[in-house]
Amino acid sequence: MTPNLLNITPELTASVAAKTAAARKLLAEIAGNWSPATFANSLGAEDMVLTDLIVKAKLPIEIFSLDTGRLPPETYDLMAEVHKHYGLKLKVYFPQAEEVESYVRNHGINAFYDSVTLRKACCYARKVEPLRRALAGKRAWITGLRAEQAATRTNLATREYDEGNGLEKFSPLAEWSEKEVWTYIKQHAVPYNALHDKFYPSIGCAPCSRAISPGEDVRSGRWWWENPESKECGLHIKG
Repeated sequence: MTPNLLNITPELTASVAAKTAAARKLLAEIAGNWSPATFANSLGAEDMVLTDLIVKAKLPIEIFSLDTGRLPPETYDLMAEVHKHYGLKLKVYFPQAEEVESYVRNHGINAFYDSVTLRKACCYARKVEPLRRALAGKRAWITGLRAEQAATRTNLATREYDEGNGLEKFSPLAEWSEKEVWTYIKQHAVPYNALHDKFYPSIGCAPCSRAISPGEDVRSGRWWWENPESKECGLHIKG
């Protein structure tokens, strides 16, 4: 779904207004009570909503992104647009060169297609390890996760303790629907990834993301060769 395909009804407007107020309140509480807090911005639609809320409220919450080295050109274009639109320079974390070099040398450049184990090893080197560096010294981190995104997220809480990283984790949009996300984007003229207009509802690394057909699950374009139960990169697995 994109703003161009969205029919904004009075019911949608009302629900977005209520959920936006709740998200603003939660973000202000995080900034006030859990400093230093940071927001992991993957540059997806949900994360652009949170970026808009944090920046416009001038909250003292750091915003960072992970550059895996294999992102689509459209994602880099959005990074540049974020800077232009909000005056925000994202704090970008990159993988450790030695980790990536070792993976490619031992397994091959596209070995993530060969097994779930090798795919998760690639995700670890390119995403999980950089995330741990990004979260070091923080008391809380914020994500754009939504409960309806995937089978692995149905029990998503707005707030939970992240045992794996040792800090509080907040998902202010946990109860938002896809339509509510896009309603906010359209109402507030929020910049978003151009791939969304090409039927990419979920965007990660270029070789692991594809467009979907109408009616498909929103996460079906991510790691489409795997079963739904394994479709996480390791950033949001408990323990």
